Amino acid sequence: MSSGITTDWSGLLKMKKSNFRLLLLIAFYGLFLILGAAIFSAIESPLEVADVKNMRDRKNHFLRTHSCITEQELDALLMDVVQATNRGVAVTRNVSSEPNWSFGQSFFFAGTVVTTIGYGHVTPLSEGGKIFCIVYALIGIPMTLMLLTALVDRLMVPSTWLLRYLNAKLGHLYQPFNIRVFHLLVIATILVVFFFLVPAGVFNVLEPDWNYLDSIYYCFISLTTIGLGDYIPGDSPNQPLRPLYKIGTTVYLLIGLVFMVLTLTVFYEIPQLNVGSVFLLKSDEYVANTSAYDSEKARIQGGPSLGGVMPSSLGSSTTSAVPFGSYGAGYGATEEELGRPSRQIVRVKSRREEDSPSPEDTTPVHARP
Repeated sequence: MSSGITTDWSGLLKMKKSNFRLLLLIAFYGLFLILGAAIFSAIESPLEVADVKNMRDRKNHFLRTHSCITEQELDALLMDVVQATNRGVAVTRNVSSEPNWSFGQSFFFAGTVVTTIGYGHVTPLSEGGKIFCIVYALIGIPMTLMLLTALVDRLMVPSTWLLRYLNAKLGHLYQPFNIRVFHLLVIATILVVFFFLVPAGVFNVLEPDWNYLDSIYYCFISLTTIGLGDYIPGDSPNQPLRPLYKIGTTVYLLIGLVFMVLTLTVFYEIPQLNVGSVFLLKSDEYVANTSAYDSEKARIQGGPSLGGVMPSSLGSSTTSAVPFGSYGAGYGATEEELGRPSRQIVRVKSRREEDSPSPEDTTPVHARP
């Protein structure tokens, strides 16, 4: 009875470890937000103050030049212009832009809704449009997640082939963790080159008001689904082939999101880098189960734990359950493929069987029926 109570209390104490780590994460997250706010404020405030002073000077100069217009009338006009601009309506005379709800623009808007990028530069104004946007997002967002999951699942096949090739070529020189990190760097390099650097160069050419940094900034803000909306491709005056440009940008965003998810999947397949698992409640249960397993294994083997190596039915060593250990060390690759030494377990046969044991029979003695 007392041992059971002790076990329950020890389980509660272990459960509290993940809660304590979670509290530390929350505190660090709050400090991270405060630090970000302070840095953004220090960087952007001087520019904002200068812009405010410049606009007020221009406004006062306009009122002095046009004395027939009162300040209240000018403020009302400027407020209407700002609201129209926020809705994507251009009011300047020299701007020749396509309507916001042409097919190309609408296709681009639909893509930003279902991918949750949501730039916010164009929004539905009618009640019917708002209701349809809600229904469309409720259907489209889960559908997009399913599409991304299915495509990433297919892309993991060549990614696994690449990892196996690296294991075959480098397994005798480097540890499996190092090989998997190199594999991640290869995938991340493909993402950066073909979905950040190259598209940024294209946007830099097609957008007259963007420099290369603006283009990189747009690609990052879009593919991370932040979607601030301060840079929108295809909205410059007299943009040629605007509908085709908008549709092509939407396709780029969808493909880019697929490779972003692929990179994150490969990242989280490396347990040593998946630090988020230490904040989950199941991490405490995992540690407890692992400790119990190691104790039972040592008792059966009549010796100390063998560093997380347990016999397998194929005669090679496989990684046992260790907290946040290398599960699936090579996306299904065996230890021999990863360059690790194998340990053969030979089962002792009875006298009724052959005198010499078969090296292919690796069933441990204690596991025999």
